[in-house]
Amino acid sequence: MSTAPRHSRHACTSLSLRREWRQLNSTEKTAYIVAVKCLQEFPSELTGIGRRSDDFPWVHRHVATSIHDTALFLPYHRYLLHLYENSLRELCNYSGALTYWDWQLDWQDPARSPIWDPDTGFGGSGDPAGELTVGWGSCVPNGPFRDYKVLFYDFVLKLHCLSRGFGRCFGRNGTWSGEPFKPSVIQQVMEQETFANFSAALETGPHDAVPNNVCGDFYYLESPNDPVFFLHHTNLDRLWANWQAEKPSRKLEYNGRASKDDTKAAASVNDVLGMKGLGPDLAVKEVMNTQSGILCYRYK
Repeated sequence: MSTAPRHSRHACTSLSLRREWRQLNSTEKTAYIVAVKCLQEFPSELTGIGRRSDDFPWVHRHVATSIHDTALFLPYHRYLLHLYENSLRELCNYSGALTYWDWQLDWQDPARSPIWDPDTGFGGSGDPAGELTVGWGSCVPNGPFRDYKVLFYDFVLKLHCLSRGFGRCFGRNGTWSGEPFKPSVIQQVMEQETFANFSAALETGPHDAVPNNVCGDFYYLESPNDPVFFLHHTNLDRLWANWQAEKPSRKLEYNGRASKDDTKAAASVNDVLGMKGLGPDLAVKEVMNTQSGILCYRYK
């Protein structure tokens, strides 16, 4: 019998509230982390190997070239987050909503964010003196994911410990600047007038800055290996939802290039979000509104 969550198309009648990690109490934080780890107790529905938690990095890797640096970036990840949230709820009895990491709050010293706290967060960086694993990182030595195993990296089977290496990507010296997501930079992103410009500014600025500094598993296209990936992208989705809410015309605004290979191909709300079996393929227009159709949430 399949253990995959059923995809619900019920009308949105009761909005869930997505809050910043610091807004959760200790019981809520524990419940979220327990649910995330619970996904490793279920077999993969897609590959025949690994766990349900491995399905998300596997899909992300296989669609990566089409969903980055194109208009699909924001709607695809919005839908991916929805499917992840459904898995937490339906497989692991999680009753809460997704949570996000607002990195603006930590821009002056992101490596010291409470998100990395070993007791109330997701654990910190790998030991610089430890054995290198992937992405210039080493095993996360503390916190609830210190013994967490992931299966894929760089398109291949590579069973390894969840790894991070703050500021060590590309052989750097371990420093991590939060300049790309300081409040003034985010304000410039939010001031973009078209969806295409907004999406590009968000992706190439604050989006890229996090994996390029967390390093380890987060650095490469199997980045959903790291549970913090989902808090990072939920924050990106929050900023998009806020941008959409600023003007009525933005609720369904969607433009830019549909493909990196064909720069003349214009994006359309009828473009398909292909999920490789993780969930039903949908048109972009079905995820444009966070409070209608399959989506039913708001942000605090």
